[in-house]
Amino acid sequence: MSGTKPHIQYRATDGLASLLSSAPSQQKEFDKSSFTVLIIDDNSNLLYSTKSIIEANGYKCIIADGGEAGLAVLVQMRGEIDIVLLDLAMPDIDGYQVLENIHEQEMDVDVIVVSGDATFDNAAKVFRDGALDFLNKPYNPSQLISTVYNIALKRNLKKHLKNTQKQLEDSEKRYRFIVSNSPDIIYMVDHRGFFTFINDRVTDLLGYKPEELIGEHFSTLVHEDDIIVAEHVFNERRTGERASQNVEFRLRCSDPEKASKTFESNTIVIELCSLGVYNLKEDGTPYLGTYGVARDISDRKKAQEMIHFQAYHDLLTRLPNRELFLDRLNLSISQASRNKSMLAVLFLDMDGFKFINDSLGHIIGDKLLQHVAHRLQDTLRDTDTVSRIGGDEFNILIPELQHREEAGLVAQKILNVFSKPILLDKHEITISFSIGISVFPDDANCTETLIKNADMAMYHIKGRGKNGYEYFSDHMQSIYDQRHSIEQDMRKALDNNQFEAYYQPQFDIKTNQVVGFEALIRWNHPSKGLITPDDFIPVAEEIGLINEIGLFMLEAGCQQLRNWIDDGYTPLKLSINVSAYQLAESNFDVVLCDLARQYNLPRSLLMVEITETSLMQEMEQIMPRLKNLVKCGIGICIDDFGVGYSSLSYLQTLPIQTLKIDRSFLSCITNNADTSCIIKAIVAMARELKLDVVVEGVESNKQLQYVKDIGCRIVQGFLLGRPLPADETTALLSQPDYPEQAQSVK
Repeated sequence: MSGTKPHIQYRATDGLASLLSSAPSQQKEFDKSSFTVLIIDDNSNLLYSTKSIIEANGYKCIIADGGEAGLAVLVQMRGEIDIVLLDLAMPDIDGYQVLENIHEQEMDVDVIVVSGDATFDNAAKVFRDGALDFLNKPYNPSQLISTVYNIALKRNLKKHLKNTQKQLEDSEKRYRFIVSNSPDIIYMVDHRGFFTFINDRVTDLLGYKPEELIGEHFSTLVHEDDIIVAEHVFNERRTGERASQNVEFRLRCSDPEKASKTFESNTIVIELCSLGVYNLKEDGTPYLGTYGVARDISDRKKAQEMIHFQAYHDLLTRLPNRELFLDRLNLSISQASRNKSMLAVLFLDMDGFKFINDSLGHIIGDKLLQHVAHRLQDTLRDTDTVSRIGGDEFNILIPELQHREEAGLVAQKILNVFSKPILLDKHEITISFSIGISVFPDDANCTETLIKNADMAMYHIKGRGKNGYEYFSDHMQSIYDQRHSIEQDMRKALDNNQFEAYYQPQFDIKTNQVVGFEALIRWNHPSKGLITPDDFIPVAEEIGLINEIGLFMLEAGCQQLRNWIDDGYTPLKLSINVSAYQLAESNFDVVLCDLARQYNLPRSLLMVEITETSLMQEMEQIMPRLKNLVKCGIGICIDDFGVGYSSLSYLQTLPIQTLKIDRSFLSCITNNADTSCIIKAIVAMARELKLDVVVEGVESNKQLQYVKDIGCRIVQGFLLGRPLPADETTALLSQPDYPEQAQSVK
């Protein structure tokens, strides 16, 4: 071996040293003990001396005596050996064969050949076979350590780069996973606004496949009304806190079936955040495009819209509620003031709705209100507002009127529309409205007063027979105040025992005997004195107190009848008037039968009087209750017979025992032969049906004689006896000549 070292031995080492010299200083420091060096040589002295040098510099070291032993160690400790110091000339398996095995088995080790045969051909061959450096024997220890150090540093850098690369790959996988599985649309557009990337979420939300949109302009997805807003966000160039945040607009769906997710057809509402993307190299085109995230907020917007809708609409009819009506009325008043025009407020109250609701049930009642709402909307102009303000009451705003009379035309149109029956679940229902009208600026110039005045006008028409309309006038204020006072006082009357039962006798004019009484209610008002039913019963029906008042009369009548029986008076029949609202109560028959049992009354002495109109309103619902009353022994009397306008066939189907002829027929018999014929016909019909007849309203001797002449026996009227309180009625019964005294007025 020549003492002069060939140039080739330094080429690899110097090149590596040059490369490593550019590595960051912090990476040149590494843990040498983490590297294991394997020395393969057949010279035992050289093995141990080299081992000592390597270990003295902090590396782990393993020795192998010859090529065969070295390969065995490499196989056994595969993955643990980092650097191999390999001699070429060995007797069994030389260094070339070891290099070949390392290459074939793809072992991750770096080989430094240490040989005394440093010819060019040998060096070239070992480099081709994978050796990283070549040292001549004998070597300088410092040169050896420097070469091992450089190789170890290179492996450390490689390991660091590999770890960094793995972290980057893992990070990219996580990013791709997040992007691919994000509930939001994630996209990127170039500087011209064309999509360069969009994730799969766009398919779920909009129906497009990502590949369909790559290369397409963002305006493909944007609702045409939101293009201006979208252009700003999709072309966002700012970054950081100044970038676009939570900008709302609509995107169009590809699949029309996805329209069910939205409020308009085939669109969704998104909330978009975006920022500019730049090329860090600043090569002349630094702005690359915009990166953004779009979140579907359709459900949230729908919830917000629903909350807003619920705050300003009636949920049953979906009409504006009082709050929204007042807002629109305020706006219309302002416009009318500027334009010197008029507007009208209509206050509608449905006549008899409570009876319909009670008799047919709340489900039918709700459906009726919904139908009424639709019919009202169809009747009015688009500029008008109809509002449900509660129960069966509606307010209507009619703006832009030129003449006061136009409001009346609208009211009449509404009345005409609702004169047609409504069919709900096989029930044919005919309804009517009482409508009050207040006009701006004639009647009031503020919202509350306009509504209040229309309310007063409505109550005025309701008191005149309902089913009509009335304009507000100043004199209605006193009528309204009086009615309002009655309403408030009536609520206290039950608690303060101000109601009282009066009793009017019914006579058998053939036997000259009292055969029964009709219980009639009176109100002993503390300041207004005695108030008759005509003045407060209609109000009680409207405000929902009629059932409580009716129950009071049933209990009072049963109690008084029990008292008369206990006092030894001849048992007399007692008739008690029953309202249509009481009949609508599902347990009315049970309550009355229980009262009869409670007071231990002979059932044959009790009779309920029902007006013909009340009976005909909902016969199907009332029939089972009437039959149950008859089964309990309680009689049924049709009151005010003859003033109804329904078929008489019900007389054969209903379980009734008595007809009471309305007083209106008797009051005009003196001058009207037709009326006389009607009464005779009723009496004849009742006899054929084996029904009793009671004639009420007998107020003169001539009327009494007429009743006798046509063969009616049971009469009732002021001529024979006025309604009296219970104590006065009892006092009369105590007089033995009471019937004769009553008859002496003839």
